[in-house]
Amino acid sequence: MITTDFAPGSPCMLDLGSPDVRAAAAFYGAVLGWDYEPMGDGEDMEGGMFRKDGKMVAGLGKLTEEGARPAWMIYYTVADADATTQAVERAGGTVRVPPMDLEQWGRMAQYSDPLGGQFAVWQPGESKGVDLVDQPGSLCWTELYTSDAAAAKEFYGGVLGWQYSDTRMPGGEGTYTMITPSGLPEERMHGGLMEVRKEDLALAGGRPYWHPVFAVTDCDTAVAKVRELGGSVQMGPEDAEGVGRLAVCLDPFGADFVVLTPAES
Repeated sequence: MITTDFAPGSPCMLDLGSPDVRAAAAFYGAVLGWDYEPMGDGEDMEGGMFRKDGKMVAGLGKLTEEGARPAWMIYYTVADADATTQAVERAGGTVRVPPMDLEQWGRMAQYSDPLGGQFAVWQPGESKGVDLVDQPGSLCWTELYTSDAAAAKEFYGGVLGWQYSDTRMPGGEGTYTMITPSGLPEERMHGGLMEVRKEDLALAGGRPYWHPVFAVTDCDTAVAKVRELGGSVQMGPEDAEGVGRLAVCLDPFGADFVVLTPAES
C-alpha cells in the first residue's frame, strides 16, 4: 500500500505531461472524479493541480519537450536529490533534469534508467507530496514494464534502496517483482516491475516505462468513461486473483495508466 508518510524510496507525487492541458483536465476529471485547479489565469492553461474531495492527487503540465510522448511522471521520495543524482550517474542512468529547487516546496530531479525508463525524485521541503493515496480516485500502485528485470532491480535497488520479492504470474506467464521501500515490511509494497518483450514496449519506442495505477470504485464504469471520452483500452477489464479488477488504459493523447478496483481484503 502507498501511504502519505512518504518513507524514502516510496512514491510521493506524480504529474502528467500532455499536449492539451484543458482536454486532459476534462478527461481525467470525468474518469477519476478529479477537480482541476489551474495555476494562473487566462485561456492558455500551462498546468495546475488535480484534486479529489479537495485533496491534491496529481499535477498536470503542458508537454513542451520536443519528441517527448504524453506520459505520467512518478516521483519518489529521497533525502538528498543531489546524492541521488550522483548514484544515478554511477549506476549508468541519465540525468534529464538536474536537481532544482521549486521555491520552498522541495527539490526535484528527473532521470532515465540505463535502458531509458523515465522517473523522478522529490526531496521534500514544505511539500511532502500528494494529499490522498490508496483511496478511490488516487494513486494506489506504480508499475514498470522493462525488457530487463534483473538490470532494473539492480539499478533501482542501488539508487532508491528498494527491496524485492518475486511471484509467479497466473498461468506461468513470467515473474512479477514487487517493490518495498528499504527497511519496511512487505505490507508497505508500493509497486511492481515486470519483464516484457522489447516489442511490447512500442508505446515508448522500445524503452521501459512507468505508469500509475489509480484506485476506482468500479473498473468497468471507469473504462466505459475512458472509451466515451476518446481514450482506449490496451488490456481488460479483467479480474486478477488477489489483486482486483483492472484495465490498462490510454488517455486521448496516448498517456498510459491503469484503473483498479481492489479486491476486498
